[in-house]
Amino acid sequence: MSAGTAGKAELEAARLLLSRMGISPTDLLAASSDRPPAPTFAEYVPVVAAAVTAGTRRAYGSYWKRVVEQWGARRIDEPTPSEIERFAEYVKTHVVARRNARGGRSAAEHLIASLRCLYRRSVADGLLSEADNPALKVAKPRRLPSTRRALADTRLAEINEVAASTGDDPALDSLLLRLHTETACRRGGALALRPVDLDPDQCLILLREKGETVRWQPVSPTLMRYLQRHAEQRHATEEGPLFRYRSGQPITYRRYDHLWVRIGEHLPWVQAQQISTHWLRGHLIRVVAVSCSAVAVVGLVRWSRRGRAAAWVSVGLVG
Repeated sequence: MSAGTAGKAELEAARLLLSRMGISPTDLLAASSDRPPAPTFAEYVPVVAAAVTAGTRRAYGSYWKRVVEQWGARRIDEPTPSEIERFAEYVKTHVVARRNARGGRSAAEHLIASLRCLYRRSVADGLLSEADNPALKVAKPRRLPSTRRALADTRLAEINEVAASTGDDPALDSLLLRLHTETACRRGGALALRPVDLDPDQCLILLREKGETVRWQPVSPTLMRYLQRHAEQRHATEEGPLFRYRSGQPITYRRYDHLWVRIGEHLPWVQAQQISTHWLRGHLIRVVAVSCSAVAVVGLVRWSRRGRAAAWVSVGLVG
């Protein structure tokens, strides 16, 4: 029996079986189309934005906005991988030019990542199948090594001097820089810090950062005193944000933006290199590496004589 004859026999057997079950081929076609029409990007992006974390919204929000601007009226199952690639290339070539720009590679990467996030949610919601996810078929640009580096001590001193002598709240800005320089925490960790997260007996602070990471971070006694004083003077509640303006309102990410813009106005090299809070993480890593390699350094952990506390000793930061 040839393959063609076998195929006809199988089809006849299938028709017979469907006939005895009372099902017609038309019923099968109707059942396959029971999935409701996919929503448009304008309809679905707000749904995804409301479901993700605040950090994800900050990272992808501007890219979802561009997707709605370009494809708002289109259904999410319409774009092809080729169209996504063209969109990523468009975003790459129309990125806001900065002195440290790297050809828009990061913008293209974030656009694709934002679409992958959106389509993962659509698959989970049953709007598309995994095989219909076009964003998975588009490769993200290879990430280049970071241009961030450790800051020289003299440069860090210049930054702290400007922060402490300019602006409308030098005490707040100096304390923020001190925290990041000493703990290498992220901005989100600082904004989420609460008075209840301070453990003055052991000189520890509880940090909640990216990826829902929670860790107890040692700090110097001096920093602990300043954090407690700030919370008391700014009337921070135990369960509320610690860092606040003089009015008592909690600070936001915009405080960091204004801080570095102001520092850049006084220090041109800060603006030229796009120095940010994240650079301070690299500075601490360098300090720790140098300290650990020095034979004369006893260690980065100092136990109190009473045996009660373990405090972080960052070179040049403990007063």
